[in-house]
Amino acid sequence: MSEKNYSGVVEKAREYYNSDDADNFYYDVWGGEDIHIGLYEGPDHPIRDASQKTVEKMDSCIQKIDKDSRVLDAGAGFGGAARYLAKKYGCHVVALNLSEKQNERDRQMNKEQGLDHLIDVVDGDFENLPYEDETFDVVWSEDSFLHSGNREKVMQELHRVMKKGGELIFTDPMQSPEAKKEDLQPVLDRIHLETMGSFKFYEEQAKKLGMETVQILDLSHQLPEHYSRVAAELKEKTRKMSHISQEYVDRMLKGLSHWVEAGRKGALNWGILHFRKQ
Repeated sequence: MSEKNYSGVVEKAREYYNSDDADNFYYDVWGGEDIHIGLYEGPDHPIRDASQKTVEKMDSCIQKIDKDSRVLDAGAGFGGAARYLAKKYGCHVVALNLSEKQNERDRQMNKEQGLDHLIDVVDGDFENLPYEDETFDVVWSEDSFLHSGNREKVMQELHRVMKKGGELIFTDPMQSPEAKKEDLQPVLDRIHLETMGSFKFYEEQAKKLGMETVQILDLSHQLPEHYSRVAAELKEKTRKMSHISQEYVDRMLKGLSHWVEAGRKGALNWGILHFRKQ
């Protein structure tokens, strides 16, 4: 049982990512470091390398980060981005994540790589951040905000803990303005949500909070490519992965097909959103 008071939608996500099947799937099939959409440069680009490319691209967008920076990774997963930033800059990173199972793996990898003195792995969620106002220079997130049923509050909380002049950079699977209900519904049902965010929603929320838009990179074509790659990898590895139940594999393949189909129909968007607190 969780000792924290998570919202219903967030608790659903926590229970899912804490399951043995989900933990093993994301660790084994997605490469063990990152569990977000990748930037693919060709038909043979491995999932792990493409996911790393996303981290590198986001890092290249940040205008000010050094060893004195305090960074929050909101929804850190296995902590790949936190380790990348800590290694590159020597900065202090808080890796906030709601799955205790993922956090155990994260802490172990940080220790093995000699980074545990720079990275604090914290059990928690981004709807209620346990930090004082104006704590962080950079707030970072990859494909996590879709798991919140209250993204307006998420944006308020992220803004609150950012220092003035601080940067917010994130990716998120979103619904497109042209999305038809029948194309989007199977995806929403899978993640137990009624809506997803959108480029317009996040830009409007940022403006409402007094943040300026640094840049928006629409990389939506990468979404169906990524999920189709994950499905292919899962099919290929299924026979070797006796520690993941066949029921979970079947359910996952069906779910992945919904993401691919909705993405190819133009119902989904994905990209990098970058804002600065004024």
